[in-house]
Amino acid sequence: MDTPSRCVRICSKSYLALENGKVFLTGGDLPALDGARVDFRCDPDFHLVGSSRSICSQGQWSTPKPHCQVNRTPHSERRAVYIGALFPMSGGWPGGQACQPAVEMALEDVNSRRDILPDYELKLIHHDSKCDPGQATKYLYELLYNDPIKIILMPGCSSVSTLVAEAARMWNLIVLSYGSSSPALSNRQRFPTFFRTHPSATLHNPTRVKLFEKWGWRKIATIQQTTEVFTSTLDDLEERVKEAGIEITFRQSFFSDPAVPVKNLKRQDARIIVGLFYETEARKVFCEVYKERLFGKKYVWFLIGWYADNWFKTYDPSINCTVDEMTEAVEGHITTEIVMLNPANTRSISNMTSQEFVEKLTKRLKRHPEETGGFQEAPLAYDAIWALALALNKTSGGSGRSGVRLEDFNYNNQTITDQIYRAMNSSSFEGVSGHVVFDASGSRMAWTLIEQLQGGSYKKIGYYDSTKDDLSWSKTDKWIGGAPPADQTLVIKTFRFMSQKLFISVSVLSSLGIVLAVVCLSFNIYNSHVRYIQNSQPNLNNLTAVGCSLALAAVFPLGLDGYHIGRSQFPFVCQARLWLLGLGFSLGYGSMFTKIWWVHTVFTKKEEKKEWRKTLEPWKLYTTVGLLVGMDVLTLAIWQMVDPLHRTIETFAKEEPKEDIDVSILPQLEHCSSKKMNTWLGIFYGYKGLLLLLGIFLAYETKSVSTEKINDHRAVGMAIYNVAVLCLITAPVTMILSSQQDAAFAFAALAIVFSSYITLVVLFVPKMRRLITRGEWQSEAQDTMKTGSSTNNNEEEKSRLLEKENRELEKIIAEKEERVSELRHQLRSRQQLRPRRHPPTPPDPSGGLPRGPHEPPDRLSCDGSRVHLLYK
Repeated sequence: MDTPSRCVRICSKSYLALENGKVFLTGGDLPALDGARVDFRCDPDFHLVGSSRSICSQGQWSTPKPHCQVNRTPHSERRAVYIGALFPMSGGWPGGQACQPAVEMALEDVNSRRDILPDYELKLIHHDSKCDPGQATKYLYELLYNDPIKIILMPGCSSVSTLVAEAARMWNLIVLSYGSSSPALSNRQRFPTFFRTHPSATLHNPTRVKLFEKWGWRKIATIQQTTEVFTSTLDDLEERVKEAGIEITFRQSFFSDPAVPVKNLKRQDARIIVGLFYETEARKVFCEVYKERLFGKKYVWFLIGWYADNWFKTYDPSINCTVDEMTEAVEGHITTEIVMLNPANTRSISNMTSQEFVEKLTKRLKRHPEETGGFQEAPLAYDAIWALALALNKTSGGSGRSGVRLEDFNYNNQTITDQIYRAMNSSSFEGVSGHVVFDASGSRMAWTLIEQLQGGSYKKIGYYDSTKDDLSWSKTDKWIGGAPPADQTLVIKTFRFMSQKLFISVSVLSSLGIVLAVVCLSFNIYNSHVRYIQNSQPNLNNLTAVGCSLALAAVFPLGLDGYHIGRSQFPFVCQARLWLLGLGFSLGYGSMFTKIWWVHTVFTKKEEKKEWRKTLEPWKLYTTVGLLVGMDVLTLAIWQMVDPLHRTIETFAKEEPKEDIDVSILPQLEHCSSKKMNTWLGIFYGYKGLLLLLGIFLAYETKSVSTEKINDHRAVGMAIYNVAVLCLITAPVTMILSSQQDAAFAFAALAIVFSSYITLVVLFVPKMRRLITRGEWQSEAQDTMKTGSSTNNNEEEKSRLLEKENRELEKIIAEKEERVSELRHQLRSRQQLRPRRHPPTPPDPSGGLPRGPHEPPDRLSCDGSRVHLLYK
C-alpha cells in the first residue's frame, strides 16, 4: 500500500496464443507487462518461422510474432499447379508492367511457405494481351488447348476479362482478375465463376456522390469513352445521384476524338464534370480542355485514380499540346481511387507490411514506379495470388484436413471447380492491399482514396468507406479560387422595378388632375342653377369629372410593383387597376359619347325629329350612360369571377455582370395577368375601340349642329377626338412595350393624365371663363325677364345666318323682278304691233287675250297679273 499507483502499458495479447504451437509466459502474470517474456514452440510436423522468444517493453514486443509452418514436401516431390495469366504490357492500360512482377513475387512467397499447399507448387504461364480482346482471344485459345491444364485464369483489363470470364464457365474454370473494374462483371448470371481483387468501378460512385453532397453540388455533367466498363459505371452513377437528389444535366461520349464533346460541355456551361476514359484518351481530352479553357477556378474534373502519377506529362504524338499546357489544364482535378495499398502499416498474411512490399517491388521494376503502368494495382495482383493459394489450400486440405487432389482437375471436372469457388467465396485475410473479402458478386470490397492534383503532384485529401458511410477528411484540399466552385453559374434573380422618379412625377400629375376634376365638379354643382350650365347637361358633365378622377386614380395602382407591395397584395392591386380604369373610362367617355350620340340622333333629322328637339328628356341621356357603365361592370365582374388577375413573372435572358465573378443576373418582371388574358383584352379592346371610332364619327357628323339642349357638344366632340386618338395609340403601344416597365407605364399613365386633363379643360374651363368674364350668374327665371339681348352664343350665330340668308334672297328677288319688267315690256310691244297686221278678232270666250290665226290655242294667254301670280 505504500507504493504509489501508476499506469503502465500492456503488450498485445495476440502473442499469448500461437496457431499450431504453444506459448510459454515467464516473468509475470497476465496481462503481460514490462519485463514479461514469451517463448514459442510448434507442434509436431510444424516448424517455427521467426524468433522463438519475445520480451515486453513499454507496451511493445521486441520481435515480430512468429508462426508455425507445416513441414513441406521437397521441391522435387511437389506437384505443379498451373495458372494461365494475361498481362496487358501495352494498350489502353499497360498494367502488366508492374502487376506481372508482383504476381511473380507472390508466387515465390507462397511457394516458400510450408503451411500453404505443402504438396503443390504454383507455376505461371502468361501472355501479353495488350488490353485487346482480339489479341486475348488468340492467347485464351492457346492456354486452353495447349498443355498443361490450367486450374485458374487471371486476366487484367475489363474488356479482356469480359471475354475470358464469359467463356471460362464452358471449361469449368475459375477466373480471378487483378485489374478489372467494369460493373458489368458483377453479373453472376453472365459470369458465374468470376472473382476480382480489383473492386468494381461502381465503388467510385458512392465516393463521388458523397463528395458532391459535401460540397453542395446538385448539377453535374459527364464525358465518357464509349466502352462497356465506362458506360455501365456511368449508368450506376446516374442511378445513385438520382437517389441523392443530384441531376446529371449533360452526358457526352466519344469513341476516339473528344473535341466535339468537350466543346459541347463548354457550350452547356458544365462546371462539375466526371470523366471516364483510359489514360491515352485522357491526354486527348485535356488537350481539348485546354483549348476550350474548360479549367480553372470555375471547374472541377473528377477522374479515375489509376492513371500513372505523371500521365499528363507523358509524350503523346496524338496531341498537339505542350507539357506546360497539359499541366495547367489538369491542375486541381479530383481522383477517386480504390485503396490498393493498406494505409495502416500492419503485417499481412505474407508477413510483409505494405511499405515493405512497395520497397521490394520497386527493386524488381526496370523503370521508375511513376513511369510503370499498373504500379498502383500491383498490390491487388499480389493479393490475388494469395487469395488463390488460400482457396486451393482449403480445397486440397493443405492444413491437415482431408481434401481433393488438385492434380485430378480437368476441364470436365466441375466438382473441384465448385469447391474452389466456395473456398474463394469465403476468402478473408489481411493482404498488402488491405482486408481481402469478396461480396456476393465476386467483387472486392475496399476503401476509396480521394486525391487532388496540387502543384503538379497528387495529394491525399481523404478516404471513404462506403460500407460504413464513413468519410475521413484531411482538410488538405486546395482550390484555385480559394473555395470549391459552384456547380453552375450562380443565378441571382433580380426584379426590374419601375423608376421611382417616373412614378412620383406621374403620381404628382395625376394628383393635380384629381384636384382639377374636384374643382370642376364643385364648380358645375355650385352653378347648376345657371341657365348656360343647365343647357350643357351638367349631370353628364359631373359624371365626366368623376370618370376622369377614377381614371387618374388608376395611375397609382398602375405604378405599384414588388418594390412597394408584397406578393399576397398583388392580386388586389391588379383588380384595382382594372376596375378603376374600366369604370373611369365608362363614366368619363361614356357621358361624352351619350351627348354626342343624342345630338346626332335628334338634330341631324330635319323633319322627323322636330318633336324630339323640343322634348329631349334628361332620363334618356342617363339611361344611355347607365347602359354603357352596366356593360363594363358586367364584363369586369365575369372576368374577375371566371379568370381573375394574378401575379405572373416574366423572365428575361441572363445578364453577365461587369465584374469577373461566377454570377449571372436573371432579370424578372412582375405582371398582372390571367390564363385567358389575350381573350379578355380582345373583348375589352374590341368593344372600347368600336365606341371610340363611333364617337369620332358622331363628333364629325355633328360639328355644324346648333342646339340649345346640349350647348357644349362641340367641346365634347373635341374631347372625344383627343381621347380616342390617345387611347387608340396607347393601347397597342403598351402591349408591345409590356416588357419595358418604365416605357409601358409612362405611355399608359401619361395617356390617362393627358386625356383627363384635355377633357376637363375643354369641357369646364370655357364655362368658367364665360361666367367670370360676362357675369352670367343669373338663373333661368331671371334670364327670361330680360329682353332685347341674345341668350347665348347659339342664338347670335343663328341670327347672323338668318341675316345672310335674307340678303341672298333679296338679291334673287331683285333679279327676278328685273326679268319680269323686261318681259312686260316685250309683251306691250307685241300687243301694239298686232292690230296693224290683222283685223280685230272677237274676244276669246275664255276671257284670254285675242289669238292670231296661226297661233296655237292658249299661247301667250297670260296677262301681267298671271305673270305676277306665277312669280309669287
